[in-house]
Amino acid sequence: MSQTPLMAQYYKIKKENPDTVLLFRMGDFYETFEEDAKIAAKVLGITLTKRANGAAGEVPLAGFPHHAVESYLPKLVRAGYRVAICEQLEDPKSAKGIVKRGVIEVVTPGVVFSDGVLDHKRNNYLMAVFISAPVAGVAFCDISTGDFFLFDADLATLHDRISMIAPSEVLAPGKQRGEVQALLDKAGCDARITKTEDWIFNREYAKETLLKHFGTVNLKGFGAENLEPAVQAAGAVIHYLTETQKAQLTHLNKMQVFNASGYMVLDQATKRNLEITSSMTDGGREGTLFAVLDKTETPMGGRLLKQWISAPLTSLEPVRQRQNAVEVLFSNKKMREKLKKSLSGVGDLERLISRICTGRATPRELVALKYSLMEVPELVKILAEADNPVMATLRSSLTPLGELTTKLAGAISDNPPAALAEGNVIRRGYSIELDELRELLYSGQDWIADFQRTERERTGISSLKVSFNKVFGYYIEISNAHKEKVPPEYIRKQTLVNAERYITPDLKVYEEKVLHAEENTRALEAELFNDVRIFTASYTEQVQNNAKLIAMIDCLNSFAEAAVEYNYVKPIVNDSGRIEIKGSRHPVVERILPPGEKFTPNDYSMDREGSRIIILTGPNMAGKSVYLRQLGLLVLLAQTGSFIPAVSAEIGMIDRIFTRVGASDNITAGESTFLVEMQEAANILNNATEKSLILLDEIGRGTSTFDGLSIAWAITEFLHENPRRAAKTLFATHYHELNEMAEIFSGIKNYRVQVREFDNKVIFLHKVSPGSADHSYGIQVAMMAGLPPEVTARAKEILINLEGKELTPYEVKKAKKAQKESEDRGFYQLSLFEFTDDALRKEIADIKVEELTPMQALNKLDELKKKLKE
Repeated sequence: MSQTPLMAQYYKIKKENPDTVLLFRMGDFYETFEEDAKIAAKVLGITLTKRANGAAGEVPLAGFPHHAVESYLPKLVRAGYRVAICEQLEDPKSAKGIVKRGVIEVVTPGVVFSDGVLDHKRNNYLMAVFISAPVAGVAFCDISTGDFFLFDADLATLHDRISMIAPSEVLAPGKQRGEVQALLDKAGCDARITKTEDWIFNREYAKETLLKHFGTVNLKGFGAENLEPAVQAAGAVIHYLTETQKAQLTHLNKMQVFNASGYMVLDQATKRNLEITSSMTDGGREGTLFAVLDKTETPMGGRLLKQWISAPLTSLEPVRQRQNAVEVLFSNKKMREKLKKSLSGVGDLERLISRICTGRATPRELVALKYSLMEVPELVKILAEADNPVMATLRSSLTPLGELTTKLAGAISDNPPAALAEGNVIRRGYSIELDELRELLYSGQDWIADFQRTERERTGISSLKVSFNKVFGYYIEISNAHKEKVPPEYIRKQTLVNAERYITPDLKVYEEKVLHAEENTRALEAELFNDVRIFTASYTEQVQNNAKLIAMIDCLNSFAEAAVEYNYVKPIVNDSGRIEIKGSRHPVVERILPPGEKFTPNDYSMDREGSRIIILTGPNMAGKSVYLRQLGLLVLLAQTGSFIPAVSAEIGMIDRIFTRVGASDNITAGESTFLVEMQEAANILNNATEKSLILLDEIGRGTSTFDGLSIAWAITEFLHENPRRAAKTLFATHYHELNEMAEIFSGIKNYRVQVREFDNKVIFLHKVSPGSADHSYGIQVAMMAGLPPEVTARAKEILINLEGKELTPYEVKKAKKAQKESEDRGFYQLSLFEFTDDALRKEIADIKVEELTPMQALNKLDELKKKLKE
């Protein structure tokens, strides 16, 4: 069925860009058709209508003004769609037939430059995964900053690396999509998977793609010569970027091998439970460690800070180097303030230079780059005041780009418009030709008046007049009375009744200039701006290097600012295996308490021998979970090089932090709360080492009491008895029976959260001390939650019965009931109590009194009394 020429063109372009929402430029609008129109209408909230398509009938249509693309595009990308932007490639006025159109860019969740989509304090990674069991090759790139990494990893642990990187989009060969999706699910990553043709991951094609992009003869210079699966993934990344961007990618000038061996891997459960960068409540920034610590002034600093706290160091020396640098700034208020002021003048160097390299930069972004680079000499000067090797290295590595700064200052106006097309971007005095064109454009009447006056004086013709019409353009009109005075170089153009009209070469040259001045001005300004952009792009590597260094300075200053503001101390970090912290506070909770309410400090004392496992008991709402998470955050902060909220601290280096906190389920995967809990516990038991820290909260809640208690006991015993898994463990539980383990196992200690009971109400003291809790105070907490009084009153009655071993809330004892039933049946049955009596007699007879200490004797007596009650 025949279609209109326009729709035929649309379908051809759409076929070339499947799996995208195609924004089709038509005049001043971007239009979408068919299924794309339905998606756009739903996601963007715009009207869905129809358009005629010849004999093919009508097609769904939805569109928006072209100038609104920056507000609509982010919505589509955030919704997970790939968006192809199709522009008019020629002036419609000069087009013959249908205007030529083509896709100039494909914007995807992992390939985007728009400020409306990007979080300026978060990297936006595109990742490619190629599985070659038992390993997988991975490459990931942030096109907005120029970061590009690759690595090979064991398939069994790859999900932890993916969780650390947190990509926005993942490329996978078509035949491996299912396996890659399983990895993402295990990593807790909801990134879009973009299925890619298998041949793009071909070994030879991938290597050829990388060599062509970097202009090298091999990959040895990148340390990637022997990383075959990773190279295949990296080649796929470059192929995908080239296909989607249709632009130069010169800012991707190096590829680095990602080495995670010096960093602590935090699994998804731990990142979620400790709320490091995203809140468990709504996934936002508020209420997170990052929100509290982030005193950075630059976007690069914010992104690096997020990386630092998401991947703490596991080597002692780098931790101490950061600590010492922070200490210098901590004790020097003037230096901190000067750094803060200078850093506040630095823009997002990484993303600015990326936009410049890809031809997307606006005039204002070049000016922002200029002002940012002007701060580099000032930063060098400030760092010279610091007597610290880290600061000295940062200072010597910074490169003041004087030539580039001078070029930008001389070429671009201080306050240019947002868009190049608006004009007045290039500074006056930079180009004589441009200045002349502008003079023509803005001072045309003055030139005509001067020309007319000059010609009158030269010829002596006082009535000589310069005029303009659309037929002849500019001309000189002289009355017949002065014909004799006309200079010979005047060229007669028209004869009138009383006058003659003439032109001169100078007048025609001027006319040509004036008539084309606006067009020529725009073209020349664009050419000059592009020249400046290309010149700036030649400094990409130096600008990127400065950006990395400035980000480090910003992070160190942020740590120092937070330490001063929040009263943090420098922890002693070593390889002792001990954790001794006095007067510590939760870094986040203490900042969000209501005004006037103070956080209750607590201590920690753990080692590899006598206090390796702590069983923590106490009622709900008493603060057990806070105490657990607090230790995890304190260790994490110390190993990032930060100071911590405490009076004093000694922390032995930890290789992993594992957490099992709170109840959650995965309904979509058919996984119950208990199954998720057991999966997380299994991960801990299979991967923890003697240098790990384990934080367990309520293991075994999702099943029956006895099953849960049995599992909790067995897990604790396993961690105590297995040398390879002998991690320092903090275990919060309501199973008070676990307190008995401290009497059996030498490395287990009991701690409790203190409470006070007053007038049938419980007061939470939030103070942790040695010992075990004797009640859970669940009914009192239920009363505080607002349960009806009759419910809580009845719960107390039932509790008394249950504590009296009457395993039914009613008054008939099971033992009596059983005895009565047996008597009714006419036969005698031995009671439970008679068996118990014999057992007690035997146990008493076996006691060797002479071997018991007084305390052991009292404990034994108490134990026998309890059994007697049973």
